[in-house]
Amino acid sequence: MKKLMLISAAALLVSTGAMAQTTVTTTTGAAHGATVQIEPEYRTRIHSYVTEHKIRPVETHEKIVVGSPVPRDVELATVPSDWGPSLTKYRYVYSGSHVMLVDPETRMVVQEVD
Repeated sequence: MKKLMLISAAALLVSTGAMAQTTVTTTTGAAHGATVQIEPEYRTRIHSYVTEHKIRPVETHEKIVVGSPVPRDVELATVPSDWGPSLTKYRYVYSGSHVMLVDPETRMVVQEVD
């Protein structure tokens, strides 16, 4: 009986590990130790949103990059809820051909969605 329990537990651990590997997230570009995770399906939604709504890129004197603050004269847009629940606390700026996620309190760019 003990052997059966050990085999069952081992099988459960192996199957759980395999299931955990099926979700891919991206955590690059986070500033100040924060981790921004964007699943591939949400990256696709973000790109579709920008294209479908014909969002015009902002023009600034300085390049908007991860880890830098967005200039005060640049308006931050609200992140739509269909971009994913973990992103709604951020705002965004479309600059160049990239969506930049911005912490609204500090105006720091925390993630570039390419």
